[in-house]
Amino acid sequence: MPHTNGPRADDADELDLSEIEPEEYDMLMRLERLESLEEEMMEMGIASLDEVRQRIADLHRQLDEEE
Repeated sequence: MPHTNGPRADDADELDLSEIEPEEYDMLMRLERLESLEEEMMEMGIASLDEVRQRIADLHRQLDEEE
């Protein structure tokens, strides 16, 4: 069951930021970043951090070959 206590990162734009503790705001921002990263990884067909590292290495190799 999803967590329903407190504000959700998706609702951050609608929140009155003066009502949020700095620590909670920081957590909301980290959550937003991680959710965005997860979405981008899914769109790219990447399922693990190892795959991210491999793709980075592949792109560096391709760029080096072009020079």
